[in-house]
Amino acid sequence: MPTGTILVADDDAAIRTVLNQALSRAGYTVRLTSNASTLWRWVSAGDGDLVITDVVMPDENIFDVLPRIKKMRPELPVLVMSAQNTFMTAIKASEKGAYEYLPKPFDLKELTGIVQRALEEPKKRPVADLEESGEGMPLVGRSPAMQEIYRVLARLMQTDLTVMINGESGTGKELVARALHDYGKRRNGPFVAINMAAIPRDLIEAELFGHEKGAFTGAQNRSSGRFEQADGGTLFLDEIGDMPMEAQTRLLRVLQQGEYTTVGGRTPIKTDVRIVAATNKDLRHLINQGLFREDLYFRLNVVPIRLPPLRERVEDIPDLVRHFFSMAEKEGLPAKQVDQSAMNLMRRYRWPGNVRELENLVRRLAALYPQDVIGEAMLDHELSQPSTNPLEDEVSETVDLGGSVEKYLSGYFETFGDALPPPGLYHRILREVEYPLISAALAATRGNQIKAAELLGVNRNTLRKKIRDLDIQVMRSTR
Repeated sequence: MPTGTILVADDDAAIRTVLNQALSRAGYTVRLTSNASTLWRWVSAGDGDLVITDVVMPDENIFDVLPRIKKMRPELPVLVMSAQNTFMTAIKASEKGAYEYLPKPFDLKELTGIVQRALEEPKKRPVADLEESGEGMPLVGRSPAMQEIYRVLARLMQTDLTVMINGESGTGKELVARALHDYGKRRNGPFVAINMAAIPRDLIEAELFGHEKGAFTGAQNRSSGRFEQADGGTLFLDEIGDMPMEAQTRLLRVLQQGEYTTVGGRTPIKTDVRIVAATNKDLRHLINQGLFREDLYFRLNVVPIRLPPLRERVEDIPDLVRHFFSMAEKEGLPAKQVDQSAMNLMRRYRWPGNVRELENLVRRLAALYPQDVIGEAMLDHELSQPSTNPLEDEVSETVDLGGSVEKYLSGYFETFGDALPPPGLYHRILREVEYPLISAALAATRGNQIKAAELLGVNRNTLRKKIRDLDIQVMRSTR
């Protein structure tokens, strides 16, 4: 039978009653108060084996009291509840030394389970000294799905565990990775991101691990890789499912032994980075196809985090819309809001581009419409435009042309019947894809090769070599 005294502090009488009944039935002794001063008096006197408290109290915010509690009684578990269910609330609860954070409304069975675990295995949580920045929340949303993500992130902040983030394009995978870094113990180190889908496959190893002078054609000098650049900080491996097998083998060695060698190098280099990986693909499916190493998957998937698509968290849309309008206003765009009919339309929309599509839409509404209040007709017009297609998004978005290319190649092979086409197909197809792609990028940037390289996600030297090899005529910029 569970034993122990639980101190409950909440200014809501109904909450106190519910907790008293549930905890008393579970066998605990319960003491109730509606203010922080009484709670502090009990804790100071050595009373209680566990504390359950709301954040906002009539006389004091519990986040101001919690450091004093942890200093006086560091082994006393404190469960923090809050109706202010934001990412920062969860993070601050963890920073101040709370054992657990529970958003309101909470599940009584879950709460009693946490109480039992906390009393059986008391743990002293490290208290971080992170100052509040006035930059606003990196993650927005109060839905149950987001609350669970906040709680997981809060637990991971003071660890170096490898994290695998899975979610559709546009769900905010890099935002989560940055939050893990910016609010974790490596926040004073660098955050380095690399998108596997945006780098030529034959250059990924050099990008990750660096290369020595003369390691390959065009390697005129030694170059540091992303692991070296991220030393002491966090390395974010985006679209990990697009990593070629050779690079996967090298990455596995780093995770196993904590060291790597540059391309063309022989001396092992020690590395101290936290790895956060992300993918919008089913890695299990890739493993079955022989395209992804199973042992690497287990090394990366230490703590999996699934980001829900926007259609699974439509209750967050109002908060997100307000957040993006606020960001647009800070950038100099006029203040805007949407009426209820427009908001209802947003809730019904499927959002194939997820949060990124919503952000792009809000910025467009703020920039293009003179009205202070956006109505359903204006929103319906924007949602029906091709510009809301998520494939328009920036280079970090993976554009899946596989279906159309496969259809084209199937038709190409059919023209030869039982015979085979002439040799050299790979390079011919590659040229047919690269020539118009690079030409279009150069045209879009008016011949600015630096901007074109950024747009394509390739190294400038790689782009210059492609221009030369493909004999592409570059229009000189007139800007």
